[in-house]
Amino acid sequence: MVKESAVPSTAQPSPSHGMNSNLPGLDNLAVKCLKCKEILYGRDWKKNLKVCVRCGYHFKLTAQERIELLVDPDSFVEMDADVISDDPLHFVSQGQSYETKLAEERKNVGLNEAVIIGHATIENKPLALAIMDFRFIGGSMSSAVGEKITRAIEYGIEHQRPVLIASASGGARMQEGLYSLMQLAKTSAALAKLGEARLPYFSLLTDPTTGGVTASFGMLGDVILAEPGALVCFAGPRVIEGFMHVKLPEGAISAEFALQHGMIDAVVHRRDLRQTLARLLRMYAEKAAI
Repeated sequence: MVKESAVPSTAQPSPSHGMNSNLPGLDNLAVKCLKCKEILYGRDWKKNLKVCVRCGYHFKLTAQERIELLVDPDSFVEMDADVISDDPLHFVSQGQSYETKLAEERKNVGLNEAVIIGHATIENKPLALAIMDFRFIGGSMSSAVGEKITRAIEYGIEHQRPVLIASASGGARMQEGLYSLMQLAKTSAALAKLGEARLPYFSLLTDPTTGGVTASFGMLGDVILAEPGALVCFAGPRVIEGFMHVKLPEGAISAEFALQHGMIDAVVHRRDLRQTLARLLRMYAEKAAI
């Protein structure tokens, strides 16, 4: 269930990058790579789009950073920032209510929910987009997230624009139970209408994309792209190994593995994403004009 917030979105680029492993006390002067443990100079790391210069590890980006990376400067217009989740189940975990948890996340992350939606241009080609942010309860899909993504898709249909969704999620939000699971069907049905309108949907999978997001809109793109090394799966490695009692091969749930087995279309380095999306937008626009 969702409601309209009386408090406007406070989304601002955050100096703290959540899942990034910065050296204590250095305030981003240096960053340790989570994969190869290389010490990276903060300034060079940011210039390299938060990609390790040694091993190519792609650090997580905030939703605002992702938007700045992909779209034309000053072209993004946010929509429906006041759509927030309710607490229909009155869920309590370890003595904390879900309602309190949501309020804390909004304050700490600076977002009202785990996704930002809006419209923008990439090399002057218009599109609707939804960008998920893993910092907000692991990017989990709540009823509000499903509603916002559906509204972005409906905007694309109404204004005859392609749709881009960048996923970064641990899956459905357990605190909302069935209400969260219903978003799989809701977003998938909206994308079916987008397809009927003969408008393209581009899905960008970033680290991680798992659970109900993978089982719904994450894998429904006309073109599915992923960043190198991104975790792409339905169930995580610990769940799979616990159920099957076997250890997974190295890289068995990576974007590269998904590409090798035909589940996605391309693994694209972060520096090439904008150009790749622009090329796809031009190609589909030319096809529609025929």
